[in-house]
Amino acid sequence: MRFDPVAVASAAADAAGDVIRAHFRARIDVDTKADASPVTLADRGAEAAIRRVLDQYCPDHAVIGEEMGGKEGGRFTWVIDPIDGTRAFITGRPVFATLIALLEHGRPILGLIDQPVLGERWLAHEGELRFSGPHGGAPGTRIVASLAEAELSCTSPDMFTEPQFGRFRRLAGACRRVTYGGDAYGYGLLALGQIDVIAEADLKPWDWSALAPVIEAAGGAMTDWRGAPLTLESDGTALALGNPALLGDAVALLGG
Repeated sequence: MRFDPVAVASAAADAAGDVIRAHFRARIDVDTKADASPVTLADRGAEAAIRRVLDQYCPDHAVIGEEMGGKEGGRFTWVIDPIDGTRAFITGRPVFATLIALLEHGRPILGLIDQPVLGERWLAHEGELRFSGPHGGAPGTRIVASLAEAELSCTSPDMFTEPQFGRFRRLAGACRRVTYGGDAYGYGLLALGQIDVIAEADLKPWDWSALAPVIEAAGGAMTDWRGAPLTLESDGTALALGNPALLGDAVALLGG
């Protein structure tokens, strides 16, 4: 069966957004998962909505989701995170995002970042990035000449082990500024040229699979901390840069 991956991903994000907006700032109950991370009815409902769309249009595709699991299989695998940044969601801050990726033989070929409250969406497919939103911005990374001019971002220092945080601090010391709290939304901002570098750790495939195509289509690079391409077997570290020419400098600072 032929399918339009852009149309399917967009429909899935629309369905998730309807669920998420209905629960945003609604003071819903928060459960704690086995790994101590929070989960809400909105997370589960949004993932279920995405899966219904995928089942309708791509019933033979494998699906891996943060809340409902799954495994890779066959040529195509969808990797989804219904709400990346649940802590931001439950505290009413619209920097969380819905992430949807399509992998072909394990390689991301489509990535979608959707912020349903702000109405902003990044969708990358086959090297082309589309951005839509009411608050301005155009796709394309900012090319700074050195790390000394770069804005560095990270969701939280709590995601690092002690040795990793020491390595992150080396990178932070070489950059102009560091800010925390962006979740997946920060990667969207990097793709708009608002942030220059993001370094994170403890990421699962659903955390990064949708981000890499967006960053690369915007003109940037996204790897692990060794500078190697991200795969389903990666170690959980991630490094995104608006200027790929700075990859070597950043990797040298993040090296063990």
